[in-house]
Amino acid sequence: MPHLRKMSVLLLSCGLTYAQRNVPDSTDHKVEFVTVETGVKLEVLDWGGTGRPVVLLAGLGDDAHVFDKFAPKLTDKYHVYGITRRGFGASDTPPVIEGSYAANRLGDDVIAVLDELKLSRPVVAGHSIAGEELSSICSRYPDRVAGLIYLDAGYQYALFVATQRDWTIDGNELKRKIDAIGKATTPQEQRALVTELIKSDLPLYAEDMTVRLKRLQDIPDRPVPPEAQTKSRAFVIPSAVVAGERRYTQIRCPVLAIFADPHHIVPAVPADPKGDAEFAARDLAKVQAQSKAFESLGSNVHVVRIPDADHYVFSSNESDVLKEINAFIATLP
Repeated sequence: MPHLRKMSVLLLSCGLTYAQRNVPDSTDHKVEFVTVETGVKLEVLDWGGTGRPVVLLAGLGDDAHVFDKFAPKLTDKYHVYGITRRGFGASDTPPVIEGSYAANRLGDDVIAVLDELKLSRPVVAGHSIAGEELSSICSRYPDRVAGLIYLDAGYQYALFVATQRDWTIDGNELKRKIDAIGKATTPQEQRALVTELIKSDLPLYAEDMTVRLKRLQDIPDRPVPPEAQTKSRAFVIPSAVVAGERRYTQIRCPVLAIFADPHHIVPAVPADPKGDAEFAARDLAKVQAQSKAFESLGSNVHVVRIPDADHYVFSSNESDVLKEINAFIATLP
């Protein structure tokens, strides 16, 4: 098991812990399965309620039941639904092939559910990596939703910030451009793509790898995990989702972006005060850069910072989040 502080790097950006808490499914809701693609059905929860529809999307490693405690707190004002992403929970798990878990594919899944349920301009809220689905939807189909709520979900997979390094997303973009070179049909098209690659993407990725190597040197060696683990659904599908991340640079919808600023950082085990301080500083820089990037999008974006909140901000700071959601939705036409 990796060092707890090292694991938190992934937890803060993807949200992998809640599913491990074995929270019982104890709330009153309906369950149905919606076909979003041939052979792929997603679990959809309906907690009931009246008023504007609100759709909740879980973070990586979770299913819609992560909101079983939170969702009923919204049903006095809204009709609340939850969608379990493909590959998780009771939803179908299609094979990992090119594009099957890409960000825009996951965004299209959400649109397919909205179509099937005939939900007109709902508010869609997403936790953690669900920020990429929110940005995917709004960058391509801004008229399909009334507003978006990012629940500590506004990181690089949701809004690209050039000053923040993310070797996964930078690597994904590099792969896409290399593929584009292979598909180019004329010499001039290839020249333009190769020139861009040499000038920008390759130097950027080299810098990313230098930072990554430095971080890896701080992590002790571990045994190679058994093949059964690396081929398990719990390993393969999150990896495929991360491999499908991309850069989103515009969000053309009303937005409420809630950030844990700073995050509540669990101390390392065994104690590592220096390492904790370094990690907290990196985390703070990332959060503040991302929150400022959201603010720069314009007047239809409202950013809320909750100090010392957990990544599961809707759980650790439930009342604050509910207050902000109600205030935001009240402003929507």
